[in-house]
Amino acid sequence: AHLKYISLGVLVCQTTSLVLTLRYSRTQNEEGTRYLPSTAVVAAEVLKLVACILLVYKENNYNLRTLNHVVHEEIFNKPMETLKLAIPSGIYILQNNLLYTALSNLDAATYQVTYQLKILTTALFSVSMLQKKLSKHQWVSLLILMAGVACVQWPTGSSTPTTGVSEGSSLVGLMAVLAACFSSGFAGVYFEKILKETKQSLWIRNIQLGIFGWMFGLIGVFIYDEGVFTIKGILPGIQ
Repeated sequence: AHLKYISLGVLVCQTTSLVLTLRYSRTQNEEGTRYLPSTAVVAAEVLKLVACILLVYKENNYNLRTLNHVVHEEIFNKPMETLKLAIPSGIYILQNNLLYTALSNLDAATYQVTYQLKILTTALFSVSMLQKKLSKHQWVSLLILMAGVACVQWPTGSSTPTTGVSEGSSLVGLMAVLAACFSSGFAGVYFEKILKETKQSLWIRNIQLGIFGWMFGLIGVFIYDEGVFTIKGILPGIQ
């Protein structure tokens, strides 16, 4: 019981600090080139891939030969199973890039509340894809959640622009976070469906996600930030 509460507290702190840090890094007034969100997404995918490989290494008693055998057998010798993760991986990359766009245009509080709509989208996709049944209390809770998000977005009549955010950009941020909510719900339920239908471990599945993730992320870097990338390198703004 204590471990559950500690995990919940750590999760809350991690989520809150992440949002505030990303918001600050995207809106602070500072001279020079900012870092590219697309390269930050790639770096995060590489780190997750390395972390999952280390966990599989630990599960196999720190034996490199066994690790190599497991990775080769579960990933490369089962190409169709691995390809199933390409869809959620691509969606997660899109979602992570959308979140940077949202945080560049919305204040942290509005973003955090609006992004909770992913609970609603996840529930809807769970009902449609996994045939889950929700109780009346759960449906009422989801409706209250929608009402709360709507109240947050209700115009206040204040004409004072938010510091660091251009006028009219709140619409872009709102569209980005809503798209991220739908992509998060679909990708999460799709990934859960794959986990239930196969016997591969969670860490192996995350390695498969990471392999496609950094590949799709690099494609995004070359498509959207090729000009900056070719001139200033993959990590501009990082001193």
